[in-house]
Amino acid sequence: MRDIAPPADSNLRTAETSLVVRAATPADAEAIMRMRSELILTEPLDEAWTAAGSADLARRLEPGGDARAVIVVSQDGRPASCALGFVHRLLPAPAYPKGLAGRVHLVATLPAFRRRGHARRAVSALLDQLASEGVTLFELNAGEEASPLYEQLGFAPASSMMRMTRLVAREDQAPGPPPAPHYAETVPKFTGYACVLLTDQGGRPVQLHATYSSSHPWQFPGGTMDHGEQPLQTAQRECYEETGLVVKGPLRLLASAFTPPGGPWPFGTAGWIFDGGCLTPEEIRSITLDAEEHDDVRVLAVEDWKGLMPAQDFARLEAVMAARATGTAQQITWGWGDA
Repeated sequence: MRDIAPPADSNLRTAETSLVVRAATPADAEAIMRMRSELILTEPLDEAWTAAGSADLARRLEPGGDARAVIVVSQDGRPASCALGFVHRLLPAPAYPKGLAGRVHLVATLPAFRRRGHARRAVSALLDQLASEGVTLFELNAGEEASPLYEQLGFAPASSMMRMTRLVAREDQAPGPPPAPHYAETVPKFTGYACVLLTDQGGRPVQLHATYSSSHPWQFPGGTMDHGEQPLQTAQRECYEETGLVVKGPLRLLASAFTPPGGPWPFGTAGWIFDGGCLTPEEIRSITLDAEEHDDVRVLAVEDWKGLMPAQDFARLEAVMAARATGTAQQITWGWGDA
């Protein structure tokens, strides 16, 4: 805990009594965490742990959470000092009938604002806030140099107790969720895509001939998801871009397709195939292809597609058609090979 010395210049303290002292909100969590990291800890936290701690503290500062904090705001709107505490429950006793205790966890002040009484103001406001909630037992750990400040605020040494700690060695520690940025680096990466099954009114599949893939020449209208899209949105967008047809929802999901990493693409893929419905002869004739991606469109009976497609592509087509016929969505595993 810092900023425990008396003000070096009483004029400075008087000039800064106009600084705003307010309760912290979840939006202040990151600033508090950075002050803790930079001013309190002997070894500052890296960005991943700062982000994880900020997210945790923001949740605990929400209504109903156990964290309480006070911010002293400088003239430029930034936190100059802060005091953070936590409320925890005890068994009720005459001295604390509500069974509530408040522990002052940290007090920190930016170097440019020290020795001006900001820490005292922050701690006093924090104690008042805790008292207003029924807290009657207040606890903290203070170093020798900080003791005079807290004694002036009513704290007394608890000589009958010895503070003891036990930190589980990291190799024995039960695994918990690592910081999100670190964890994200360890999980598999996948590309998402979505497409639609279109047939004519006789139930014959409509497929497009790709100019960019000799291994998988005949395909459903569809493509890769853009950032922020949901699969259904991708299927509708790609169908319009590749055929000029507007497929209206809601579209029924026929199949999901999983492809493990391999072949020319370094990531796995996860795809969704939706039922785009039956097209009239007029709609089929109106299909307009994007010449950079497709150069032909055909409407054939399922069995007639077999000789035009790799075995796994034809198996996917059969599975999708079966899903439409039975109403049961299919799970398809599809690889990069031609077999």
